Amino acid sequence: MAETSDRDILATALLVIKHHGESAGYYAASRADELLDAGAIEGAKTWRRIAKLIEEWQAVEPTGKPD
Repeated sequence: MAETSDRDILATALLVIKHHGESAGYYAASRADELLDAGAIEGAKTWRRIAKLIEEWQAVEPTGKPD
């Protein structure tokens, strides 16, 4: 099975944030855990990548309002 592209990871992370807002990281991590429990190792790795990206994006502090 081919590894999921960075572009697909980015697109999925954006969609998860759009649909789940502040709980997007939790959703992605939960999905990874579900797949791992089901024995879908590659799927779990993909969702871990998505969760990591979401957490990185959500950790960034806003720079403030433009003047």
